[in-house]
Amino acid sequence: MFRIALVCFLATFLAGLGSVSAQDVSEYEKAVSSSIASGTQIPLWENGAPGFEDRKDEAEEADEWWVKNIHNPSLTVFLAPEEKRTGAAVVICPGGGHRLLVAGAEGNEAAEYFNSIGVDAFVLKYRLGREENSPYKIDVHAKQDGQRAIRWVRHFSDKLSIDPERVGIVGFSAGGEVVSMVCYGSHEGIKDSADAIDHPGCKPNFQVMIYAGPLGIPETIPADAPPAFILVANDDGAAKVAIELALKLRSAKVPMELHVYNQGGHGFNMGNRTKLKSISTWRHRMGDWIADSGWLKQ
Repeated sequence: MFRIALVCFLATFLAGLGSVSAQDVSEYEKAVSSSIASGTQIPLWENGAPGFEDRKDEAEEADEWWVKNIHNPSLTVFLAPEEKRTGAAVVICPGGGHRLLVAGAEGNEAAEYFNSIGVDAFVLKYRLGREENSPYKIDVHAKQDGQRAIRWVRHFSDKLSIDPERVGIVGFSAGGEVVSMVCYGSHEGIKDSADAIDHPGCKPNFQVMIYAGPLGIPETIPADAPPAFILVANDDGAAKVAIELALKLRSAKVPMELHVYNQGGHGFNMGNRTKLKSISTWRHRMGDWIADSGWLKQ
């Protein structure tokens, strides 16, 4: 009931919001900071995505394992148990070929694992550029949603007891392309924006790429790119993408770790449904890297 009440409150508040004044933003922030809990789905923008505000109330379409028709991008909150929280956080970008989102197996299940190691997680529902009749472009709108998600977490980091310098981004398959667009795109905060959530920078502190696609990866990786954990199966077409990315990161002297499993194919999610022992435990290699890299230190 508590979670439902918060979601209903935010939906009503945001739907009725016209021009955003300082008082309005303060009320929005108060609602988020005082009532947020695991399971809440929070829109990234008060009035809907810029340029598409008139579509924010269109209902999502969802089945047991996927969701699509996303016109009001959002974050679903998963806070780690209080006794485990480390102050680290991740934004998770599920895959789905930019036609849908595998929100359960590559979103919620991933968030639950991160919570188990003390990391707060925020599952991003981003706009889908390849969905039938989509008005969105992957390199514009999905990227914008990913950038906004990092800024959103940083903006509310103090209220959520999150360290803004330990905010990572995780992507599966097409979600990995969103990760690349965020990590290698423009990072500066928009200081002159009337929306305070736009003020923080959106460069993640680390990135996790799980059988990611090629979009968003530049020819040359900048030396200040976020440290990366990359994982893929050798019998997946995405293996070439992963290996080439690792070599580019190495050439740029960016800290990175690459795991290429002998088999596993594409879309093994968090490894919960495979018979392959190595794939069934891959998430622990990611957890080890996050710990060894110092992101869990309080």
